[in-house]
Amino acid sequence: MMCFINFISFEANKVVIMIVALTITRYNRIAIPFAFLGMAILRIPLWLNRKCKFWKLMGSGKDAQVDLPPDFKHWAILTTWNDQRNCDDFYQNSFPLKWFRIFGEEEFTILLKPLSSHGLWSNKQPFVFDKNYTKTTGKIAVITRAAIRFNKVKEFRSNIKRAAIAMRKADGFLISAGIGENPFLDQATFSVWENAQSMKDYAYKSHDHSDVIKLTRERQWYSEELFARFEIIKTWGTLNGVSVSID
Repeated sequence: MMCFINFISFEANKVVIMIVALTITRYNRIAIPFAFLGMAILRIPLWLNRKCKFWKLMGSGKDAQVDLPPDFKHWAILTTWNDQRNCDDFYQNSFPLKWFRIFGEEEFTILLKPLSSHGLWSNKQPFVFDKNYTKTTGKIAVITRAAIRFNKVKEFRSNIKRAAIAMRKADGFLISAGIGENPFLDQATFSVWENAQSMKDYAYKSHDHSDVIKLTRERQWYSEELFARFEIIKTWGTLNGVSVSID
């Protein structure tokens, strides 16, 4: 079904193989109740799967976009693995993925290799990367995640829309999705770019984005945040009818 590509990083002189997998599924409208039910019961097999090093079940914004209200049709699952065979087995045989596919009508999956990661997600650093490895060409993916302070939600939401619009108009932007554990307090942005330079140009040269980053620091919107970059190993499926080729 799938062909995985290894990578090796070193942590405390121990070889660690990490694969990060993200799947975003659009449920059929009549199956939305099963999407909500899945967010409850699918936690059990994920929690029992000791081979999965980190996992998150998440919802998404409307049409899986970053700055829009919750969309009860789009849902996501993020997992990390230290062995490609375990990831392969999960995608072929696991109950959570079978659930997504039974009730879903569109699926987008991307396999990633961490290049860098700063910050925490639920008090953990989920992405192991090789500090000696650098990637200078080709498409890259980015995940940013923030836990928003309750008293800052309104201010955050009133500012994030312009940064999201600027991202979708930026040179080199390919695809993005807004995901998160809950629609208001825990939010993440997943995006894919033609290359690292186009991502950096948006991050540091876009007035709307750089202004939001400045406000983030000044106004202390987040109680926890994470920024991670990834090399793309493999993708399949579509998101809102759009596919991503890594060629």
